[in-house]
Amino acid sequence: MDPFKPLPRSFYKPSAREVAPELLGHWLLRRTARGLIGGPIVETEAYLVGDPACHGAPGPTARNQVMFGPPGYAYVYLIYGFHFCVNAVCCPPGTAEAVLIRAVEAEFGLAELQRHRQAIDQRSLTNGPGKLCEAMRIDRGLNGADLCDADSSLVIARNPGVSAFRRARGPVITTARIGITKGADLPLRFCLGQSEYVSRRIASSRPSAGELKPPRITNRN
Repeated sequence: MDPFKPLPRSFYKPSAREVAPELLGHWLLRRTARGLIGGPIVETEAYLVGDPACHGAPGPTARNQVMFGPPGYAYVYLIYGFHFCVNAVCCPPGTAEAVLIRAVEAEFGLAELQRHRQAIDQRSLTNGPGKLCEAMRIDRGLNGADLCDADSSLVIARNPGVSAFRRARGPVITTARIGITKGADLPLRFCLGQSEYVSRRIASSRPSAGELKPPRITNRN
């Protein structure tokens, strides 16, 4: 039995705006025949109710139905017909919000991650949402995976040293989201500024009047 303990479902019940920065430093883990692979989360984006960039905005569809279910499940989708992205569903059933996992540090099962994805260096294995899904073999087959079940093929596990990890990789940087056109100015991207695995370096945003303000990290773990 492995020592990793998934975050509880209650962790995901608040808005994705609160959950996204709280996930930084915890472990995204994929169970394989050769053991667990993955690493600490260092970059996330929140997608909210009323957010035009959120996949739940049009209402329930065959593609996004997991977002309208209970919190703590994986929502996996395909973009550009080639790359997969993995999200953690937030909020009570019927409210479609999720956190996109944009980058993790390649820490567990490095040889397996390298076997799955050819990269010029270790950093390039998992420093982007499509890259980490390729390296961790996350695809639509894991859509709906229970992130809170220790026996699940995909979990987000509590890092007992999350506070120290955040201090070492911090500060937490808040910016606008990347690669979208709708709601592109909202400060809903969160990353650990000293992590080499952050997908893109851009200036931190300062929410002006009327914009959504990011939450303060409370170490809810």
